[in-house]
Amino acid sequence: MRAAASAAMAHPELRQSPLLGYAALFLGIAMLPAFGAYPIFVMKVLCYALFACAFNLLIGFTGLLSFGHAAFLGTAAYCAGHALKVWGWPTPLGLAFGAAAAAAAGLVFGWLAIRRSGIYFAMVTLALSQMLYFVFLQSPFTGGEDGLQSVPRGDFLGLPLANDLTLYYVVLAIFIAAFWLIYRTVHSPFGQVLTSIRENEARATSLGYDVDRFKLVAFVLSAGLAGLAGATKTLVLGFATLTDALWTTSGLVILMTLVGGMGTMVGPIVGALVIIALENKIGDVGRTLAEWTDIAWFNSLGESVTLVTGLIFIACVLAFRRGVVGELSYRWRRRAERRAPGR
Repeated sequence: MRAAASAAMAHPELRQSPLLGYAALFLGIAMLPAFGAYPIFVMKVLCYALFACAFNLLIGFTGLLSFGHAAFLGTAAYCAGHALKVWGWPTPLGLAFGAAAAAAAGLVFGWLAIRRSGIYFAMVTLALSQMLYFVFLQSPFTGGEDGLQSVPRGDFLGLPLANDLTLYYVVLAIFIAAFWLIYRTVHSPFGQVLTSIRENEARATSLGYDVDRFKLVAFVLSAGLAGLAGATKTLVLGFATLTDALWTTSGLVILMTLVGGMGTMVGPIVGALVIIALENKIGDVGRTLAEWTDIAWFNSLGESVTLVTGLIFIACVLAFRRGVVGELSYRWRRRAERRAPGR
């Protein structure tokens, strides 16, 4: 371990390799439409990936488990959609308004929930999220059970977003900017304090840090980024529904983060891809299996998404307890340590 760390310090290019990997990843995503990928599907994955990255900032790097993060996704989705459709705001301003509304909700949620810890913190966030859900259900501006429909895309800094490909690269740019913000936060002194709070809150307190204030700032930042994901999703799909604020969506983002790898930068992206791909493509897979095997049951596989995701979650818990990316990273580090000089 010490030898590997010394090698990394001696060669600055090794410390830059993660950034090169992220650049390669984003370049690959940018090239997906050229290889026939459906832009709307990839944009939906990017929106949920940002949602999962925002949640991972809270649970993976701060150690706070929130059961109510869907409230911020839904708040931003409705606020951005209303600003764009009813008030006629420019698209960038509408997205910013949605993210700001989610951050404001996060400030209220965090101020109330930070006073508790562990399962009590999680249950307070769940209760507050459900209260906000029923507010959306009864509020006229949300459209109730029908949702907020026909949200216009408008223009983004002079770029017409009616074209799916143009919107694709705008959404990718938003995701990269948010990912960079999360990366800089995690690798800043502030992020190091958050990590110390996650590892040993009592020791962080004894060192003189105002733990509650750091937790609150992390919670608000996570809520704002989750709101940006919700606002962007409304722009992509053209509607916002009650599902965006439902407790099952909070469970979905937890599943994405755990499957991909909690506490990793890329893990939530992988988890979002796996879960969203299952939700959208499992019906096609079932029909294909039914044709190959002549087993009619596979035709109903598309109605059993929760069963399949549950089985995948169980498999990850048993075989990949650190998540897909977390487990691969752990094994790669172990292999590098064995090969390090002096071992």
